[in-house]
Amino acid sequence: QVQLAESGGGLVQSGGSLRLSCAASGSIFSINAMGWYRQAPGKKRELVAVITSGVSTNYADSVKGRFAISKNNAKNTVYLQMNSLKPEDTAVYYCYADVTIVVLSTTLEGDYWGQGTQVTVSS
Repeated sequence: QVQLAESGGGLVQSGGSLRLSCAASGSIFSINAMGWYRQAPGKKRELVAVITSGVSTNYADSVKGRFAISKNNAKNTVYLQMNSLKPEDTAVYYCYADVTIVVLSTTLEGDYWGQGTQVTVSS
C-alpha cells in the first residue's frame, strides 16, 4: 500500500558528506511523520532523525549539529543531509514513515519501512 524508495548511501571518508533521500508512494492520505533510523552490525536499530507533518524535528544526540532532516511535501520525500561524517556513523540507514492510507472509504494509520541503504565511513 505504501512504498518507500531510498537512495544516496555509499562510501565516504571521515569528515565527508552524504545526502539520503526517501520517496513515499502508494495510497497515501497523509504523511504524519518521516524519518531515518540506522542499524550498525551487532547493535539495535536507533533513531537518527524524524520530521513531523508540522515540521518539528527530533535528532539523536550523536548527530545533532552534523545532520539535518528536511522534506518536500509535494514529492512525499524526506532528505537527510549528513555532514562531518564519522566512522561510527557507519550503518544501514532505514527510511521510516508514519502514514495514513485510504482503504475502502476508511483511513488506517501505520508504520512503513524502506529496505535500507548502506552508509560506510572510512577513517
